[in-house]
Amino acid sequence: MPSSPNVIRHKAAVDRPRRETLNGHRSINLWFTGLSGSGKSTLAHAVEEQLHLMGCRTYVFDGDNVRHGLCRDLGFSAPERTENLRRIAEMVRLFLDAGVISLTAFISPLESDRAMVKEIIGPENIIEVFCNCPLEICEQRDVKGLYKKARAGEIPNYTGISAPYERPLSPDIDIDTGTLPLRECVNRVVSVLRERWVILK
Repeated sequence: MPSSPNVIRHKAAVDRPRRETLNGHRSINLWFTGLSGSGKSTLAHAVEEQLHLMGCRTYVFDGDNVRHGLCRDLGFSAPERTENLRRIAEMVRLFLDAGVISLTAFISPLESDRAMVKEIIGPENIIEVFCNCPLEICEQRDVKGLYKKARAGEIPNYTGISAPYERPLSPDIDIDTGTLPLRECVNRVVSVLRERWVILK
C-alpha cells in the first residue's frame, strides 16, 4: 500500500535501542496463530503474565478485543480479515519502536496474510507461534458455541468448518496446545525468548 502523500517520517532522538536499554530487554512480536479454541489468547496472556512478573514491558493484542475499537468497522470477509491483520501489524511496528514485547493472538488463517504481516513487521522482529490443536479438541472447548453455529450453517466462512486454515509452513514455535499443560507451553515460549536474547533474565 502506498504511503500517504506529502508526509515525511520524523526521526526521533529517543529511538528503539535506547528504549530497549531502558526496558532491559529487546522488543519483539510473538504472533500466535491457530484455530478458534486452540488456546491462542490463553497462552498469549499466560506468557504475558510470566514476562510481567520478570519485569518486562508487554502488551497483548487480542483478536476479539481489537474489533471493539481499532477494527470495529471491519467484518469477516476475506478482504476485511486481511485489512484487520494489516492494521494490527502496523500497530505492532509502533510497539516494537517503543521497546515493548507485543503478543498478538489472531487466527490469521491464510499463509498470504501471515506473509504480509511478516513483511510489515520485519521477519527479524516476529516469532510465529503455531497453537497446534486438533479441530475436534477446539470444538470441545467451544464455550461460545460458534463451531456449533457454523456447522448448522448459521455462521458463513467460519475457519476450520466452511473456510480454510492453512497451517504455518515453518513456524518458529510449534506447540501442541491440545494436550500439553499451559505451564509447559508458557515455559517453551519463554525459553525461545531467552535463546534469542530477547530477555536476559
